[in-house]
Amino acid sequence: MEDNRLTIALSKGTLLKPTVALLESAGLPADGVLSDSRAMIFDHPGEPPIRYIICRPTDVPAYVEHGAADLGIVGKDVIVEQGKDVFEMADLKYGYCRFVVAIPAGLEGINLRDLNYRRVATKFPRVAENFFRQQGLQAEVIELHGNIELAPLMGLSDVIVDLVSTGRTLKENNLLELVTIMDSTSRLIGNLVSFRTKYDVIQPLLEKIKALVKEQ
Repeated sequence: MEDNRLTIALSKGTLLKPTVALLESAGLPADGVLSDSRAMIFDHPGEPPIRYIICRPTDVPAYVEHGAADLGIVGKDVIVEQGKDVFEMADLKYGYCRFVVAIPAGLEGINLRDLNYRRVATKFPRVAENFFRQQGLQAEVIELHGNIELAPLMGLSDVIVDLVSTGRTLKENNLLELVTIMDSTSRLIGNLVSFRTKYDVIQPLLEKIKALVKEQ
């Protein structure tokens, strides 16, 4: 039974509630996952037995890549930034946000080419570096972990690359979106070995999930 167990890593936070709803719609038990319990592991007997592990979104790809979880649900933004060796199986269409380059309002009117040799503050150095390189631009990328909007206000950077949903936080900090780098939604990812060894369990689940997403 242990070999047949399907372990799924779930992102805690805003993605958890719609994720549980999707899994239950696909026929998987998920009792207790949304409880106020501090538990991080939830086991559900059945055929197949299911184990959920609840972790930070940034940790989901690592659990899947190394086989501690067979499947995971996490935002595309995390997948792209981390570049882990995982199998992206389905776009789940919820949890929408986007990577943008944002500038202080005082720079309104400049274009992307004007950002050559500028300093860029971001929580997502891989995304930022790849974007500016693809545009043929050189940028000094400064990695931060707190409120990115503060960096241009304090002169630490000229512009920022950040993840936004409504753009409200940018406006509140007198920042303007210059360009969208990419859109992000939640994705179902899988471990490459697990997909082969547990194909008979994973493939039917994948088909159910894809059908549910298509119906939405």
